[in-house]
Amino acid sequence: MTLTTSKRLSTRPENRIRAASGLHGHRIGDHVVRSFAAELIGTFVLVLAIISTAIAATLAEPVAGASFNSLAVPIAGGFALVVVVAGFGHISGAHVNPAVTIGLALNRRFPGRLVATYLSAQFAGSVLAALTAWLLFGSKGRVVAGLGATVPAAGVGMGRVFAAEGIVTFILVLVVLAVATDGRVPQGVAAVAIGFALATAIFISGPITGAGVNPARAFGPMIVAGKFTDWWIYLIAPIAGGACAATVYLGVLVGDATVKCQLRNPASEIQDPPVVRSR
Repeated sequence: MTLTTSKRLSTRPENRIRAASGLHGHRIGDHVVRSFAAELIGTFVLVLAIISTAIAATLAEPVAGASFNSLAVPIAGGFALVVVVAGFGHISGAHVNPAVTIGLALNRRFPGRLVATYLSAQFAGSVLAALTAWLLFGSKGRVVAGLGATVPAAGVGMGRVFAAEGIVTFILVLVVLAVATDGRVPQGVAAVAIGFALATAIFISGPITGAGVNPARAFGPMIVAGKFTDWWIYLIAPIAGGACAATVYLGVLVGDATVKCQLRNPASEIQDPPVVRSR
């Protein structure tokens, strides 16, 4: 007798094979508009939190204290990223950083057709954050504090700026991939780990580069404030660091084949299992 699995059984959730998922288990390619909105809003929240605190620090507002003499900026950045990852990770993967998106795409773990969508959302969110900070802090926020735009510390050359930005972004993206691609890590724990990684990166690079760690974070304030000192480094170095991190993690550190498989062939559809015949 020939037994054939029925179409009805094959479409049950427990009998379906889910196509590759992205960071934090979101389904890549599903609801592109929602992903765009999540990336835009998430980047807006992240950048606004960081630059608002940096502006307050420059203006010596009580909540922030003097520049580079306060925990406020790294804490604000870390907390904001925790909120964004927890809130939007399941919708878009909460990249909110072109270094993450491009690093995954270069390693064929994110579809190239969605890169422009994610990057445009991230850069747009950054510009909106800079405009909002200008509105909130007024002309002093732009003229005196430069809207928190990233600039090298006095006496720091381009080589050191490039190295610092590349290294700290390497650290951040490595942690993102380590906790966001493993289903054994609860999303809440992943969000906290990623937020702490960003705070660590800001602690390291803040006194040297102003802590870009994210081309989108640098882009908006740079454009709106007109601060273009070593602008290309803040765009290129994090992408280089992120690409290296993705290569190291996905190519060297990952030992679980299922995790590799999840990110190898990103697709949005759910496929039926093959028909099983027995006699």
